[in-house]
Amino acid sequence: MITLKIAIRILKITGLTILALVCLIGVYLLSAYVLSRISVDRESQTQDDIPIYILTNGVHTDLVLPIKNEQIDWSKEVKFANTVSKDSLFEYVAFGWGDKGFYLETPTWADLKASVAFKAAFALSTSAIHATFYKSLREGSDCVKINISREQYSRLVKYIQDSFITDAQGHLMYIQTNANYGKEDAFYEAKGRYNIFHTCNTWANNGLKSCGQKASLWTPFDTGIFYQYTSK
Repeated sequence: MITLKIAIRILKITGLTILALVCLIGVYLLSAYVLSRISVDRESQTQDDIPIYILTNGVHTDLVLPIKNEQIDWSKEVKFANTVSKDSLFEYVAFGWGDKGFYLETPTWADLKASVAFKAAFALSTSAIHATFYKSLREGSDCVKINISREQYSRLVKYIQDSFITDAQGHLMYIQTNANYGKEDAFYEAKGRYNIFHTCNTWANNGLKSCGQKASLWTPFDTGIFYQYTSK
């Protein structure tokens, strides 16, 4: 039988554990807010040669690039045939990096499993790149156009290419799944592991840094990225 003294001790330990967890969450959120408001400035004296976009669905940021120009034809590896529609009449391709379990097992937030969330938070799962084709984009609070130079674009291309896992022949590894978000998207194996400090938005933010564009010092949330472009 549990005595009153033991019961009080258990309650104290439980209370301290909950308090510590709340404090850790508070420190994380405060750090995310402060560091996301610290700007990494755009490189100066560059040409506005190529348009790219940053796109958010309210949670997740994609980097959107022209499908084809003189520097790269993404459709040679990110194939139209891997989408449900098989359509090839697109102008742009959006890239998003994230936890493979989230992508393939969580079509909506209602489908989120605790096991998937736990694995993602603590880097216990693998990652994937979600590629989505677009025929056009409309600028707004959720879609920002950025013009960059050819040299900067080359750096961004390398950043994205280096995020993919390739096979022995150097080709992207397409993930065959029925978990597509629509008719114009596909998934590919990716390097790295998602965690609470390196999220899908951290990846996109680092992509902007790689090509000398405005970015947050660090952010796990899409709001940090878009703060740099829509609040000033």
